[in-house]
Amino acid sequence: MDILRFLTAGSVDDGKSTLIGRLLYDSKNILIDQMEALERSSKNREDGSVDLALLTDGLRAEREQGITIDVAYKYFSTPKRKFIIADAPGHIQYTRNMVTGASNADLIIILIDARNGVIEQTKRHSIIASLLNIPHVLVAINKMDLVDFSQQRFEEIKTEYQKVAKALELKNVEFIPISALKGDNIVDKSTQMDWYKGDSLLERLETVELQSSVNLKNARFPVQLVLRPQTEQYHDYRGYAGKVESGTFQKGDKVKIYPSQIEATVSFVEVGNQEVEETYAPQSAVIHLEEDVDISRGSLIAKEDDLIKFSNEIEATICWMDERPMNVGGRYLLQHNTRVVNAIVKEIKERIDVNTLERFADVTSVALNEVVTVKLKTSAPLAYDSYKELRETGSAILIDQTSLVTVAAVLFK
Repeated sequence: MDILRFLTAGSVDDGKSTLIGRLLYDSKNILIDQMEALERSSKNREDGSVDLALLTDGLRAEREQGITIDVAYKYFSTPKRKFIIADAPGHIQYTRNMVTGASNADLIIILIDARNGVIEQTKRHSIIASLLNIPHVLVAINKMDLVDFSQQRFEEIKTEYQKVAKALELKNVEFIPISALKGDNIVDKSTQMDWYKGDSLLERLETVELQSSVNLKNARFPVQLVLRPQTEQYHDYRGYAGKVESGTFQKGDKVKIYPSQIEATVSFVEVGNQEVEETYAPQSAVIHLEEDVDISRGSLIAKEDDLIKFSNEIEATICWMDERPMNVGGRYLLQHNTRVVNAIVKEIKERIDVNTLERFADVTSVALNEVVTVKLKTSAPLAYDSYKELRETGSAILIDQTSLVTVAAVLFK
């Protein structure tokens, strides 16, 4: 089965954690001991119901405040698909947490309170989804039970959000009216909203097309390990192990190795210790070349005729994640897949307001959770793609040279 990675995002009290809890509960993905623990934790609730939000709000501080602070990951499956859920916080001061959760998401569920409609935080989460180029957007209009399951209210919010989606050029936007608390349109179709003819939330998650999220055109293979057993059985064995981030590789392909830019030919490929005709994203594989070339961890193998950017001066959008500010001239480690190089911030071009998309020039310092465009200079040329074209090789992280803490998410222009 394939895996759908999705993120939930919404304002405080929009019901993100309750939605995930309802998904797990109604799809029977809660173990007996988890259910017993939930019942004990919920015993003081006035209505006697089980608080499904506790399934994701695991930190004590979160339970006390009734909010989500950290990104909580949950895993579940149905007979049709496996799922990894990232429950991201809605507060603006946790923008970095949301960016982390969204970094490899195939889909984002944006929750909107049916009573409040599209608000500032809805727009901010949509802007982040746009910046991160998330392939699918599912707008779940929650708490429909509090507006008497009104079709008119659903259509009003749908029309309002479509204007936001058009302005941000969001792709594959769909709408579902739900009540996470009551379970309407979460796993089973709601009897209260017979005017809605679409799928339930889980049905849509099970059937959303993921193939469009995998690029099979541009071949990219970051080398993780050079395999040289040097045993009698495998005396001349030399293979390059890694994950095919995009595209396909097969025997006879003409490839170029970066950063050396040496050209070579694929002699054969292996998947699962078996020689195969072709390997494709997102498989882990071993590639063998006809030529003996200088390749090590951090090298990138790409098809010879594939366009790829190769430079030591890189323009990028970054989300700053450190308490200490970033300044022009700051020096960091840039990790791009398996390659690590030294980098310096040459210029901060502009700051992007994640609430309005307004841009501000003359920026000299970047604070926690701010999103800016910068020009980086690396100690050695880097082979990379634009994030909008290819997420897998269009993103990186900045690491503090002293503490080795990740300080920024990097999206290449």
